Amino acid sequence: MFFYFRRIKVFGIENIPKNKSVLLLSNHQNALLDALLIATKSNRYSYFLTRAGVFQKPFVAKLLKSLQMLPVYRVRDGWGNLSNNNAIFETCSELLNKKECVVIFPEGNHNLMRRVRPLSKGFTRIVLNTFEKYPNIDLQLLPVGLNYQDAVKFPDSTAIYFGKTIEAKNYISGDKNNDVVSLKSKIQSEISQLTTNIPKDDYEVILGKLKLMETDFLNPKAVNACIDFNFKDCKIKKVRRNMFLEYFSKFLLILIFPIPYILWKFLIKPRIKEIEFLSTFRFAAVVTLAPVWLIILFLAFGVTLSWSLASLCLIAIIIISIVAVKA
Repeated sequence: MFFYFRRIKVFGIENIPKNKSVLLLSNHQNALLDALLIATKSNRYSYFLTRAGVFQKPFVAKLLKSLQMLPVYRVRDGWGNLSNNNAIFETCSELLNKKECVVIFPEGNHNLMRRVRPLSKGFTRIVLNTFEKYPNIDLQLLPVGLNYQDAVKFPDSTAIYFGKTIEAKNYISGDKNNDVVSLKSKIQSEISQLTTNIPKDDYEVILGKLKLMETDFLNPKAVNACIDFNFKDCKIKKVRRNMFLEYFSKFLLILIFPIPYILWKFLIKPRIKEIEFLSTFRFAAVVTLAPVWLIILFLAFGVTLSWSLASLCLIAIIIISIVAVKA
């Protein structure tokens, strides 16, 4: 993550309980990168509920399960598969009873739109089922806001906001329908304050204005305030951009990694059908192809020149790459 993102800002990490049952509830924009950011920055060993569609291939399914990801089935996966969720939700309740941390993206799917979409009731089912089985559990709900400056670009910057904990027992009244509505409303409101939340109406117009203002989307509180006051007396910061430095940095990276870049540009990228997966596959390419290419260069320099010179070249290349990404 350090080599992929220009900046990673984390806020509210102190809000995450260390020895309590926690259900992290986050917005979902950037496919697998959302889960990776929470996994590496939450300071909790977490289990993730993930849409079952990505578990179709045996190798991928094995890999995801090794990363503590649990499949959740939706209607589009077939009515017959929905019953499989019973076992998954039961597993979540058992994990929470053991004071583990479970992560759910309650929007139900990912989308690059800068707004919090209506939440599904899957997470409320887990909460209610957990209290039915373990009525004395001290379950904490913690909203999370993931923010990207430009999710499809590389390198990008991101900010993660961990909100205040919510005691789930305060939303258990015995009236399931009312509890579901209350939980969804509360979590929707909390997440909407932790990430940019552009209203559905006039979405493109508002987004266009924000882009023209070169808005810093890593500060959702200021951005949302600007939208709420109809762009009057906006106090949002502009993103400082040096176009020459950006293009020069990109040129350096292409110069250092020509073969990985060609493979990405002409072989991998054209096959990506959903733009939400663009950054995920790019990240995968960066963390696999780049190290392999560096090893090849190191061996080539070592055999043809000297191993000491090869070591110096390798160190220089790594330093230049870091500077190019972080510039």
